[in-house]
Amino acid sequence: MEQTITTINILFPVLNERLRLEKGIHKTIAYVRENLSIPCQLTILDNGSDDETPDIGKALAEKYPEVSYVRVGERGVGVAFRKGIALNECSLVGYMDIDLSTDIKHLGQAVSMFQKDNDLQYINGSRFAKTSDTRGRKWYRKITSKGLVFLLKTVFHMKATDAVCGFTFLRKDAAEKLVTACGNDNGWFYTIEFLLRAERMGMRIYDMPVEWQEDYNTTVKLFKTIKNYLIQMRRLHKEFCREDRMK
Repeated sequence: MEQTITTINILFPVLNERLRLEKGIHKTIAYVRENLSIPCQLTILDNGSDDETPDIGKALAEKYPEVSYVRVGERGVGVAFRKGIALNECSLVGYMDIDLSTDIKHLGQAVSMFQKDNDLQYINGSRFAKTSDTRGRKWYRKITSKGLVFLLKTVFHMKATDAVCGFTFLRKDAAEKLVTACGNDNGWFYTIEFLLRAERMGMRIYDMPVEWQEDYNTTVKLFKTIKNYLIQMRRLHKEFCREDRMK
């Protein structure tokens, strides 16, 4: 039987987020204090910001007992996610984008689902599930996102309807098991491999429909990210083929 859900750690990987960090943390703190029945920790994982993000993060950690600020030595969501899981002591751990593009109400829904279903190991937010409500998505970003999902389904037979929604939560032991299994990509592809590995391991995953709002001030570099996705997909496909031959 899975461990009882007693605490949750929300990881916020950030890079030069001086315009959104304070607002995102304030809104999250207000929500968890009002709506969650278990203690909540918010971990700001700074990927090497060179703006005012460190000062804001440290000030938020001093202001709120739930908040901690961690300076990560390298840039990239992947390395921040690994660092957060390595430091985590809560029974649930996951990450959300600091812009809260995924409606924060889904956080309470996720905690409730883990509490009610002892077999549930992984919740994957999806912008493309049938009942999801995605707003403000620019046409070219929609095409690239759906194109990525098509490639992942074609190459890896992915069951999930989305892979990079920016809303992922797992039980502590499942997260640690996946870190051990995954590679060391520092970028967004790490979170994709996380999901693909979870599917290969047969983990119980819920593909959660979400309400999602595009943030036009995103710091993600689209074409650089796509190029890295393609390189990492080739690498992972080779690894999966090699692993299958060794079975």
